[in-house]
Amino acid sequence: MAVMVRQPVRTARSILNRHRFETSDPTGGIMCQRCNYAELLGVSGLDPTPSRMRVLEVIGNNSSPVSAQDIFTTVSRTAAIHRVTVYRILDMLVEKGLVERLSGGGRSLVYGLAPNEHHPAHPHFHCRSCGALQCLQPGSLKVDLRGIERSFAGEIQGVEVRVDGICKNCLKRA
Repeated sequence: MAVMVRQPVRTARSILNRHRFETSDPTGGIMCQRCNYAELLGVSGLDPTPSRMRVLEVIGNNSSPVSAQDIFTTVSRTAAIHRVTVYRILDMLVEKGLVERLSGGGRSLVYGLAPNEHHPAHPHFHCRSCGALQCLQPGSLKVDLRGIERSFAGEIQGVEVRVDGICKNCLKRA
């Protein structure tokens, strides 16, 4: 099967393409190493406020998607910020296509950098025991949307793939 996920053209794509992304952990977690967050925000039509930049840094420097609570906790260690401000920033970043909101298991939501040419769309693994969400290698799971595109009258704007199971750490404990 071939991967046929079409991503909408993003206003910040040309900026994102100039930045380097590296796989930084053995599970395939992808984290941004050298993003110019001020430039990304500016190209997206947002002022690069310290709070917006710090939220993007926290998301970009994590090797797996992060909860809003974890983002708030991390940002509030170094700057005074209200929890509601973090949620508003996250909503804005999702709306502008810089960040994606993912299902983290149950009814929880987590946030990661939106896919682009250097940060490809990839599936996630959710552990049903401990609740951890891990990034899997891009291409580790093939999704063929051709059949859906032929039979579905609407426009597919994104695909979220999550594999559920028990992680190796929880298997060791059992």
